[in-house]
Amino acid sequence: MAESIRIVEVGPRDGLQNEKLIVPTATKVRLIEQLVDAGHSTVEATSFVSPKWVPQLADAAEVFSALRRKAGIRYPVLVPNLQGMERALAAGVAEVAIFTAASEAFNRRNINASIDESIERFKPVMDRAAEVGVPVRGYVSTVLGCPYQGAVPICDVVRVARALHQLGCYEVSLGDTIGIGTASAAREMLRSVAGVVPMQQLAVHFHDTRGQALANVYACVEAGVRVVDASVAGLGGCPYAEGASGNVASEDVVFMLHGMDFDTGIDLDKLVQVGRWISAELGRSNGAKLGLAWKGQ
Repeated sequence: MAESIRIVEVGPRDGLQNEKLIVPTATKVRLIEQLVDAGHSTVEATSFVSPKWVPQLADAAEVFSALRRKAGIRYPVLVPNLQGMERALAAGVAEVAIFTAASEAFNRRNINASIDESIERFKPVMDRAAEVGVPVRGYVSTVLGCPYQGAVPICDVVRVARALHQLGCYEVSLGDTIGIGTASAAREMLRSVAGVVPMQQLAVHFHDTRGQALANVYACVEAGVRVVDASVAGLGGCPYAEGASGNVASEDVVFMLHGMDFDTGIDLDKLVQVGRWISAELGRSNGAKLGLAWKGQ
């Protein structure tokens, strides 16, 4: 029996959040539902951050309320603080994610707080989550480099990942926000973090700015990670990182993993069709290589 790898589909949140034109709520809902129909077990639905900072996701409550949620499927949402947490709970959310960075400079520019201050802000969120039985995922960004400070020491990544784990995050996702990492650097970083957080509680999240994301995923899977964040059609980017293109494309990741004899539970043909559909809806080119090359099984 093939070993499983779980894909966390981040297209509807991380992928759409930087689209310049506002995407209709109905399109966001349809995207999430189609991704689930393609076999995804985890789809990050939206973000309950301030609409002032991310106007594209101002309809978070509407999106979540309109979703035809399927039993057994996880629909996590991003929350920045207790206020966002309460908004998410009011909308019926059953899983959330919190986020910080391994770079002090990035954290200051991104959320106007130091790393330690951001972790302090999470404590009431974690307390509230524990109170209502909602699992919390943690994100650490800039794990392989920062657009403001440059290199990020691995010891800083380890410290932040350990802090999120100790707070109670069931899983910590390690993100190369500006897509600057290479396979060897990604593998070394992952192994170092796995020294303080169990590998089965780690995930990787790569952007493809320099065309290295798929190689980085491969290196980390070979090193033992079994959860990979990816975005349909390679949607996404980072508003704080100049030139940062989209996330690694879900279609390309799934194709590679199936070729490595891993089971993702995803119907590749259906996923490719979803990527082609959302690319057309957004009037943008398809960021998945497979979206251009796929002709069916």
